[in-house]
Amino acid sequence: MSSGLSCPVGFKNGTDGGMTVAVNAMQAVKAGHSFLGLSADGQVSIIRSKGNPYAHVVLRGGNGKPNYDETAVAAAENELKKGKTSTKIMIDSSHANSGKDPYLQPMVINNVAEQIRNGNKSIIGMMIESHLKGGNQKLTADLSQLEYGKSITDGCLDWDSTVTALHELRDAVKDILPNR
Repeated sequence: MSSGLSCPVGFKNGTDGGMTVAVNAMQAVKAGHSFLGLSADGQVSIIRSKGNPYAHVVLRGGNGKPNYDETAVAAAENELKKGKTSTKIMIDSSHANSGKDPYLQPMVINNVAEQIRNGNKSIIGMMIESHLKGGNQKLTADLSQLEYGKSITDGCLDWDSTVTALHELRDAVKDILPNR
């Protein structure tokens, strides 16, 4: 299905930190496919796609280890090149890349900004776990006990810290990106 979309689609590296799953997905999405679907008239049809040139890999770390630094990004680029796919990479500043500590996400973002300043052209974006309030909370049966604006899933960076981190990222790369 992703091969028929005309928008970017990201594939995360495996939860073990490996690139095999992501490279296989990148190879599959760039090719055309035929699959069962619905036509514009609502009839069951065979849908044929042409492939999606807008796919990218999302590096989120794995097995408790980060994979956002320059060495890990270079290794991911090499795996993507070996697989004859696009080397477009998005960095997830959360999950294993921040040790699941939402307040370490700005450190990841700053590192990625430095890589872009140093000439990396494969990094095309960032993911940030963000919400109005920082941290997270457990979902309870009594919904009135939940704190508004606080995640019930992954721990998040609070809004003010998110704005600061994004402004710092913008300031760090604003003169570089237009020339890439």
